[in-house]
Amino acid sequence: MSSPHSIDPRAQNDPRNRYPTDEQFYGSDRPDHAVLPEDRPRGGGGGSSVKHRGTWATVALVAGIILLVLLGIALFP
Repeated sequence: MSSPHSIDPRAQNDPRNRYPTDEQFYGSDRPDHAVLPEDRPRGGGGGSSVKHRGTWATVALVAGIILLVLLGIALFP
């Protein structure tokens, strides 16, 4: 199977087995002379990493929820 997309060699001439190249596929929704850059660029690219909440914020959130539950049990038995 030396053909792209693992097509059975017996079906090579079937018109349903015509696949666009990657450049054709990904460029099909872009105009020829695009003025604006892509809003979702394809491929990897440098960028700022996602900043997550610190561990202490998560611990405080869980402790607050547990405290709220315990207070609810204590005040409304």
